[in-house]
Formats: sequence, C-alpha cells, structure tokens
Amino acid sequence: MTDSKYFTTTKKGEIFELKAELNSDKKEKKKEAVKKVIASMTVGKDVSALFPDVVNCMQTDNLELKKLVYLYLMNYAKSQPDMAIMAVNTFVKDCEDPNPLIRALAVRTMGCIRVDKITEYLCEPLRKCLKDEDPYVRKTAAVCVAKLHDINAQLVEDQGFLDTLKDLISDSNPMVVANAVAALSEIAESHPSSNLLDLNPQSINKLLTALNECTEWGQIFILDCLANYTPKDDREAQSICERVTPRLSHANSAVVLSAVKVLMKFMEMLSKDLDYYGTLLKKLAPPLVTLLSAEPELQYVALRNINLIVQKRPEILKHEMKVFFVKYNDPIYVKLEKLDIMIRLASQANIAQVLAELKEYATEVDVDFVRKAVRAIGRCAIKVEQSAERCVSTLLDLIQTKVNYVVQEAIVVIKDIFRKYPNKYESVIATLCENLDSLDEPEARAAMIWIVGEYAERIDNADELLESFLEGFHDESTQVQLQLLTAIVKLFLKKPTETQELVQQVLSLATQDSDNPDLRDRGYIYWRLLSTDPVAAKEVVLAEKPLISEETDLIEPTLLDELICYIGTLASVYHKPPSAFVEGGRGVVHKSLPPRTASSESTESPETAPPGAPSGEQPDVIPTQGDLLGDLLNLDLGPPVSGPPLATSSVQMGAVDLLGGGLDSLIGGPNFVTPPAAAVPANLGAPMGSGLSDLFDLTSGVGTLSGSYVAPKAVWLPAMKAKGLEISGTFTRQVGSISMDLQLTNKALQVMTDFAIQFNRNSFGLAPAAPLQVHAPLSPNQTVDISLPLNTVGSVMKMEPLNNLQVAVKNNIDVFYFSTLYPLHILFVEDGKMDRQMFLATWKDIPNENEAQFQIRDCPLNAEAASSRLQSSNIFTVAKRNVEGQDMLYQSLKLTNGIWVLAELRVQPGNPSLTLSLKCRAPEVSQHVYQAYETILKN
Repeated sequence: MTDSKYFTTTKKGEIFELKAELNSDKKEKKKEAVKKVIASMTVGKDVSALFPDVVNCMQTDNLELKKLVYLYLMNYAKSQPDMAIMAVNTFVKDCEDPNPLIRALAVRTMGCIRVDKITEYLCEPLRKCLKDEDPYVRKTAAVCVAKLHDINAQLVEDQGFLDTLKDLISDSNPMVVANAVAALSEIAESHPSSNLLDLNPQSINKLLTALNECTEWGQIFILDCLANYTPKDDREAQSICERVTPRLSHANSAVVLSAVKVLMKFMEMLSKDLDYYGTLLKKLAPPLVTLLSAEPELQYVALRNINLIVQKRPEILKHEMKVFFVKYNDPIYVKLEKLDIMIRLASQANIAQVLAELKEYATEVDVDFVRKAVRAIGRCAIKVEQSAERCVSTLLDLIQTKVNYVVQEAIVVIKDIFRKYPNKYESVIATLCENLDSLDEPEARAAMIWIVGEYAERIDNADELLESFLEGFHDESTQVQLQLLTAIVKLFLKKPTETQELVQQVLSLATQDSDNPDLRDRGYIYWRLLSTDPVAAKEVVLAEKPLISEETDLIEPTLLDELICYIGTLASVYHKPPSAFVEGGRGVVHKSLPPRTASSESTESPETAPPGAPSGEQPDVIPTQGDLLGDLLNLDLGPPVSGPPLATSSVQMGAVDLLGGGLDSLIGGPNFVTPPAAAVPANLGAPMGSGLSDLFDLTSGVGTLSGSYVAPKAVWLPAMKAKGLEISGTFTRQVGSISMDLQLTNKALQVMTDFAIQFNRNSFGLAPAAPLQVHAPLSPNQTVDISLPLNTVGSVMKMEPLNNLQVAVKNNIDVFYFSTLYPLHILFVEDGKMDRQMFLATWKDIPNENEAQFQIRDCPLNAEAASSRLQSSNIFTVAKRNVEGQDMLYQSLKLTNGIWVLAELRVQPGNPSLTLSLKCRAPEVSQHVYQAYETILKN
C-alpha cells in the first residue's frame, strides 16, 4: 500500500495516540507514527505538541526516519526555540557519523533551522563539515554558510567561514566549487559593497575547469559568476569565450541563456575585425533558434531575451528570419513577440518575405494580432526606405477589405509614412477620405484629421471634411480635439478667405466652451498669434516638421547594456532593471557592459579623446512639444551629463575682442552662440578637491586661496508647496568651484528616496556637475545637508531677471519646481585681473552710454579694507590713486562666459557712501554686479 493512507485519517484524539506510538519500543511503529505526524503537518494540522516525542526519535540509525524527524524539526523549531535546543547534541553527533549522507543531512537541517539561540552551537559542526573528506558533505556545508549568513552575518564573518568558502573555490570537486560560488554570490548580493568574489585570472581558470563537470544548476551559478568578471584585455576575454561556447549546446535552456549572457558581455571587448568575432556570431544563432522549439512559456522567455540581443547585435540573427514567422497555434503572447522581432530584423534583403507574411497575418481572426500586423507593415515602410512603396500598396489593399479595425490601423500608420517621406505618397489621400465615416477610434480619427489639415491645399473639400468633425466636438477625446484645432488653423492659413467662420467657430469652442486646460491654452495661443501676427502664425503652425526616426520603441542604450547583463533573469523578461521591481532594492547592483579595449575600437570615443583634442559638436536636440521647462521632468535617465571638459583660456590678453566673449549668447543677439566653455581656465573649472594644483597654480595669476562671500541659507521651496519636502539653500564659490549648498528637510509622514535635480536653461549656463547624492532615505523630520557641484557648460537662455534659476527636484513622491536668484559674484572667475594698459584702453573703448553709476550707502570702509574684501570675491584692484582727498580704486572682474566688467570705486574718508561706476559691453549685467558689490562690502 502507498503512503497516501497517512492522509486519509480524520480521527479525533489522534494526538494522544500518536504520542503513545512515538514512544513505542518497536522501530516500525515509531516510523509509522512519524509518517502520520508529517502527513498531519503537511495538510496543515498543528502537531507542535508532539515536539519532545518526535525529537526523541532522532537517536536512530534508520536514514528514512532521521529524514522525517529533521523535516519536522525544520518546520517547528521557529515556534519552539527552547525545545529545539534539545536537538543540538544529536546534530553535533550526526555531523561525525561515518555515513556521509547523515553528515550532510545534519548540516543541511542545521542551516534551515532559523533560530538565533541555536546558531552558535552549530559553528563547530559546520566548520568540520566544510573540511570533510566527502565532497557531498562539503557542497552541502557551503550552502549552509549562506543560510547561516542570512540569520547572523556577524557570526559568519567572526568565525572565518567566508575565508573557508573562498578556499572551496579551489576544491577538486566541481560540485563543491559550484556551491561555493553560489553561496558567495548569494552573500555578495546582500552586501554589494563587500568584495567577496575577488575574481582573478587564476580563480577564473579554476571555475572554467569546474564548469565542464558540474550539474546543470552548478553550471548556471558558475556562468553567472563569470558574467560579473571584467577581463583585463581582449585576449583574456576571447580565451574565456572559447571555453564557455560549448555550453551553448546544453539541453537546459537556463544554461544556454547564462552562456549567451557571458558571451554577449565579453564580445564588447573583442575587435570586430577578429576572425573569432565572426565565428562567435555564427555560433550564437543556433542555440537561440533551438530555444524556440520548446513549449510556449519557454518560447516567450526566450523571445523576450532575443528581443534584447537583436537590439544590441542584430547581425547574430539576421539570416534567421523564418524561425520568427508565426505558427497558427502559437499563443497570442508568443505571436506578438515574434512580430516585434521580425520588424527589428527586417532589412532590404528580406523585406519581400516579411511583407508577404505580414499581409497574411492581417487577415487573421485575432483582432489584437491583426492590429499589430498592420502597424508592423507601417514600421517596415519607415525602417526600409526601398520597401515603402510596396508597403503603401499593401496597406491600400488592406483598406479595400473595408474591415473596420484594419482600415483604422492602416490610416494611423500611413500618417507616419507621410511624415517620413513627404511629397511621395500623397496620391492615396483620396482613398483615405472615402473611409472617413467608418472611423470611430480616437487615434484613427486624430490621424485622419492630421492628414486633412496637413494636405488641405490638395483636398478640395477639406473644409467640409473638418466641419463634419466639428459637429460633435465636445464628444471627441482630447487627442482628436487638439488635432482638429490645429488642422483647422492650418486650413485657415492656407485658405484664409473661405474658412474664416470655421476657424472662429473652433477657437471659440476650444477656449470658451472647453474645460480642458491643454486645449484652452493651445486655442488662446493660436488666437493671439492669428490676431497679432499672421506671418509669425504661418511660420509657427506651418513650419517644416522633422522626419520621424526609424525605430521609436528601442530601449535606451544604457538601459539596454544593463539588461544584457541580466539575460536569463526576470529583468530580461520585464525589460526593466531589477531596481524597478525588486522591493526595497536590497542587493540590487547596477551592472554595465565592460568598456571596449583600445584595440577593439578603431575610432576614439569622445570620452577617450586626448587632452586638447576638440570634442565633437553636440547634436541638436528637438525639444518635445509643450516642454517649456527644457525637459525638466525627464530625470530618470541618469545623472546630469557634464559638458565637454573645460579647455584652457581662449581669451588671450592681447586679443582685440577682449570683452566680447559670449555676449551675443547672453543677450540673445542675432549671432546666437553658446558661451565659450573655454572662458574659464581648466584648473579653475575643476571641482573642489581636484588636487593641490588648484591652490599653487600661479600661471593663472591667482596665488591666493579664494573664498567669496556666502549668503546665509534661505528657504527656496516651502514644505506646504512640495508635499512635505522643504528645501533651503545658498550658493558658494571656493577655489574656482561653484556649489549649491542645499538643506533638505522631510516634513511629511513618509520616507523620501530617489532624489534627482535638474536646472532649466539660464543666462550663464549653470548646470549640476554631478547627480544629487542623498545617500540614505530621508526619514520623516530628518534634515540632510548636501553640497551640489555646479558648472557653467549647460544650455544658455536669457532669463528675466538675468540671475534667475529655475530648478526641478524629483523624489519618489513627485517632481517639484521652484526658482531662485543666484548672486552674480559666484560667477566672478579667478583670472579676472587686467593689466593697467589693457584696462585703460578698454575703458576708453567702451561707449560712454554703457557706463552706469550707483551709490553704496552705509558702508564705512576705507579703500584698503574695501579692496581686500572685494579681492576675496574675485574683484581685482588694477590701480589706485588719490584725487582731491578721495581714494579712487580701478577694478576689473570677469564672468564665467568671458564678459569683462570694469569699475571705478570712489572712497571718501569719513563718508559712509561709496560711488561705483561700471562699464561693460553688456550693460544689462551692471545692475547685478552693483548688487554683488553691495552684498560683499556690507557683509
């Protein structure tokens, strides 16, 4: 009879009977009783009352009985810690049993009993088992160390178990090596800062040797460990790849994916010119194809991983298009993934095949799949230019089927094709207009309205078509309303005489009758543009649009690199980094691909350009529509990128345009250019702490340690406006480095994390030089002080007032905005001292109308004290003379963007009022320089 009989009994008074049986002298009866106890425990009955009786049964030579008792112990030790101590002696004894299976069983159970009181008694038996002669015992003991570390990390470190684990990596038995690696990886994950797996070429060699003889899960542990290693050069990377490649033919898909992860990571270091690189690409395709013959769930996981691999290296699978063709019995989730990969692999060579397939799919019965197939045809047209004509005719054939959802999807993708290839396929517009009445989905209606507005001059009855949409304006979705508003304004600008009534009707619907703020704002902007300056309206509304890009759904490159490091894990299925879905973020380490070695890159990347080499021009970025604050919300993509390294000063002392540097950019003149980052010497632009060279670099003409006046912190963002986050701050300049000193206070009831900061474009290009580092979560009522280094290589836009800075701060709760005024003296650079001759020539050269005069009252300083105080804030005295009892100080200063300001300060002994005359090529800075003078002299 089978053991199922133990689960059928439902007698009452059972516990008492079991107690008697457990204390029986007969071995068979004891075993039967323990089986009944385990059966009751399994179905959820509480049999903890039998704890002492079951523990008494531990003293036996019968392995089956011992296993059952240990199983009971693991389950109830937590609820009966005092009783569990009774079992310690048996554990210690069993760890010295001649049978290795019993020794291993004892050490495994010890690791599973999570009771603090017992752990210290288990150290000695565990130490013996780690050095046991039998590999089965050693491999079990290795895993036990990881379990013990989870209960009491300090104890494991004090007892030296971690060093023993490291020694086991050199063990002669491959399974022991694999378990040691697994245990160390587990411990390292919960302590990312500790360098437990100190991998070097010798230990890597041992792991690779063990790899061939391990069980499949042992191989996965070793491969995952190898993936965390960064080889010292491309030769070592190639050697590891050669020894890992045989794993690609393993029967277990997890081993295959782990091997693919290692190879994808190390391929980064191999030169594309190597023969081996081509061989490796060929070897990677067959195992990935084989994964697609598994059951659907496994196929889905494989396809999600392949999607990442194809985005990183499409050449691996470029000849394998056919395996991604959809089978009739594939589940929908597999079909959609295959479709996505087909589009990624589409090229001129295979486009005919792909289009024939997609056309077939568009006649399927599954609505979601058909929609995706029609979209895919449009994406192919945008990706492979040569196929665009064929794609458009395929879409027209599909529109002729008159199947409602097919027609709607086709119109949406044709709109994108028009954007990609203007003035090529507009002949199809007539066919599209015929289907106008059948459109009922917002996206399709919006696309059709866009087409009518964009090509209104080619459609005779464009006004009638748009008017038909206007009738139910308030019932339309926002997306359609916005498109309709823009389309009618476009139509009016193209045919003003015929459509005046129509445009007034839509503007009044959008502004007076609508509750939607986006629609109202757009309506008012158009209304004002049309009423004040129709020419400007034409330039804005009918401006030439940028072509849309080929692949809009590609994963962002840094995230893709991180996900490649997580192939074969949940992150590769979600397409999200572990930090996005692992609660609490414990043990989540951001991974990245190894840098390419010098031999593997024929061209130098901007990061490795030699000093002094001009860095490439920054590409123009088109800001997204409605993004007035310069994409302030987009804070999740990583730390602010600091600009190009500051070069040495480009303003030569003998140059004619001494005062003109960067002026046009500041006042937004016709020659709008970014201010020269080079206007600050490299040594002064470096952040604080970049070495003693800052202090002793006399070549810049500064021999003293500069520390300008620092205003006390003011509240910039009150807690009531930022959901409990209060931000106070001030600005400082020390030794050529500008900082924003912040104080963050959490006045909310929840913890705040994930802080980030971004500045809007501003007059002097101020931008964060590093991410906002808040190292620990900010608990309620906690305050933290942070110094954020700034540079002046950000985007420039003239602000009102000139020293206005708009800031966005993000945390886990929301994004908050505030603006503050920075004192101009933080922008006075250390090499702002002119020589006398140059000062005289420049003073004469600047027109008199650029001179501004100010009074600084209540400032009882003599000339020496004033000069000394101003010099500490980088306002330098060039010359001094006494005229009729008045001390005249002639001073110069230079701003970070190269603008020079010349000053004459009159100090009359005994008179607390000083007279300041300023001359500058950009007179709008004079008021702010005067405020800086007043602040410095009075504090």
